[in-house]
Amino acid sequence: MVFKDFEYKRVDIEELKSIYNRIKEDLEKSESSEKAAELYLELDELNKKFGTNYSLAYIRNSIDTTDEFYAAEKAFYDENLPLVSEFSNELGIAFANSKFRPELEERFGKLAFQKIDLDLKIFKNEIVEDLQEENKLTTEYVKLTSSAKIMFDGEERNLSEMVPYTQNIDREVRKEAVIAVGKFFEENMEEYDRIYDSMVKVRDRIAKKLGYENFVEVGYLRMGRLDYNAKDVANYRKQIKESVVPLYVELRKKQEKRIKVDKLKYYDEGMSFLTGNPTPKGDREWMVDKAKTMYKELSPETHEFFSKMVEQELLDLDSKKGKQGGGYCTSLDSYNMPFIFANFNGTAHDVEVLTHEAGHAFQSYQTMRNVDISAYYWPTSESAEIHSMSMEFLTWPWMESFFKEDIDKFKYHHLSGAFLFIPYGALVDEFQHYVYENPNVTPEDRRMKWLELEKEYLPTRDYDGIESYEKGLFWFKQGHIFEMPFYYIDYTLAQVIALQMWKLNGENKELAWEKYMRLCNLGGSKTFLGLLEDVKLDNPFESGSISKIIPPVKAFLETINDENL
Repeated sequence: MVFKDFEYKRVDIEELKSIYNRIKEDLEKSESSEKAAELYLELDELNKKFGTNYSLAYIRNSIDTTDEFYAAEKAFYDENLPLVSEFSNELGIAFANSKFRPELEERFGKLAFQKIDLDLKIFKNEIVEDLQEENKLTTEYVKLTSSAKIMFDGEERNLSEMVPYTQNIDREVRKEAVIAVGKFFEENMEEYDRIYDSMVKVRDRIAKKLGYENFVEVGYLRMGRLDYNAKDVANYRKQIKESVVPLYVELRKKQEKRIKVDKLKYYDEGMSFLTGNPTPKGDREWMVDKAKTMYKELSPETHEFFSKMVEQELLDLDSKKGKQGGGYCTSLDSYNMPFIFANFNGTAHDVEVLTHEAGHAFQSYQTMRNVDISAYYWPTSESAEIHSMSMEFLTWPWMESFFKEDIDKFKYHHLSGAFLFIPYGALVDEFQHYVYENPNVTPEDRRMKWLELEKEYLPTRDYDGIESYEKGLFWFKQGHIFEMPFYYIDYTLAQVIALQMWKLNGENKELAWEKYMRLCNLGGSKTFLGLLEDVKLDNPFESGSISKIIPPVKAFLETINDENL
């Protein structure tokens, strides 16, 4: 069966509620741990079916945000997911308080029930309307950003289609492209400010109703962070400021020299080489064909996985009008298969996003075949990003088939890009802490705070007087800030781990792959730090962990004469 034939059926909320209530009643009357376990597995199957139908609606809506049917289905879930949380919460309480909990934990693992406990901390019936409002605001943001129609180079283009122009070797083209993108956000600044201000207010209201001081703790709980907190993350950001920001400046200075500009401007940041950035040497179909060969040669497991993904048409990669921006991977649990969504635009990012999302998808594929319950299909986000970012590096031996004569360019661009990204990721995180610790500041205050933090984390950034960006609206394009608060530091944590995998892969490919497979098979059956401990990788929260990875990266970059590329 191919994806277009996967049957979607809107979930009957009343029927679902009835089944949840019946499971709850049966659990409370249960006289054996075996019966309680049967009920847990019945609930698990029910959740898989529900999740699959929601994923189908979400995917098809994001592929074409103008499709009226799936837009209506997405609106239906925006309205009804909080209601599902209302009665699933009651069932969660029943499982959490079950007299058979020790036996259930023995069978299914303690973490599954810790996750239930966590869910109970972030839901009360009183917040249902607030959650509905939050969902609607998220959909508004996605629709607004997907609506971008920028006239450039004789055609109407969306934001994904503008990216190649921001990397053009002609400086004036880059500048005009950056101005055009900035103009879209500036023209919609009041609307972005309104949406985000409303989001902050409703999230703060949710936190207060749940009994928390502000949304920060709720945000961490939503992310499933069981073994670290905001204090740990603050210390981690401190390490980034001390160890990575100086390297960021050094790399930007090398870029300035390499592309021969007197002063690196924001519109220069996207271009790494005077001869142009590395680009894949074929179209989407060609890249997928190369990926099929790559995954066949990487391992029997990746060969099986990627072949099925292609055969079942579970990749939507082309950038199209009306398509949601960005890339993601989600799962269709009833089919035991993941789905990859991306927006190819002819840049190196096409290959990076393909291997990145394939890392997520491969982990999901493996875990669905190696764990018993869907609670463990996905780990928390910072752990999930290890699989994706590590896959980007583990596939390096095949990158020459994609980039041919640009292979050295690609490796330099990719590895240096990993370190150029880390301070930005930390900036997004600190910005969100400020926002939710100060929920009543004005939208302008937020935008000015963004510019202030840019000076700390991205000290070389210079907007060259482009008015739109100097209003502090760069972050409008960062969907995570709107849609998934506090989901961003995760990428930097995973990047630090992935760089450990990159180093190990260069020293011992077999051991690196063994660790990677172990991580994928474990899925979400352990916490973030539990996974690292299991496969013996360094904890990034420990002081000095980040600085330790910098010397081998710098040493490798120095083997490439970047000025000749």
